[in-house]
Amino acid sequence: MTLSPDQKKRLLEIARKSIEEYLATGKRLDFKEDDPQLTSISGAFVTLHKRQELRGCIGNITGEKPLFETIRDMAIASATGDPRFPAVTKEEFKEIDIEISVLTPLKRITGIDEFQLGIHGVLVKSGWNQGVFLPQVALETGWSKEEFLSQLCAHKAGLSPDAWKDPKTELYIFSALVFSENKP
Repeated sequence: MTLSPDQKKRLLEIARKSIEEYLATGKRLDFKEDDPQLTSISGAFVTLHKRQELRGCIGNITGEKPLFETIRDMAIASATGDPRFPAVTKEEFKEIDIEISVLTPLKRITGIDEFQLGIHGVLVKSGWNQGVFLPQVALETGWSKEEFLSQLCAHKAGLSPDAWKDPKTELYIFSALVFSENKP
């Protein structure tokens, strides 16, 4: 998926306004959109940073709603529902930078030679357990493919670090269009 600078700006605006309204009133804004790109069904993540440090990240891998609604909902969830962090406060929100990752559909893979670090995100599934890393995680950590998958299994999916080697474990890749308020 490609988005124009104006479409990216609009999604970032939706994310920021949604968080501001929710922090102020506890209510979700209703946006009206007719742009086909923004009303398409797509997975997306909203990541919050404070002084370049992760402050929240929640997403929906496959998308069940129009993209602009997914962005609204994931923005609010990132600010108030990431279990790794306390909820963002109204005062703190002034220091938050918003990053959006719009995802391509999932593609099942059978081996690690089928994905590229920094290009693909990975979803791992085994039984009821699953976890996901966005493509940018590889760039931020410098991990090898094996480290990337082991960390994903152990720290995101609650599996053993080597679970990705088990033929019963499912691996899916996706790409992401990533943009933020600081890097359009």
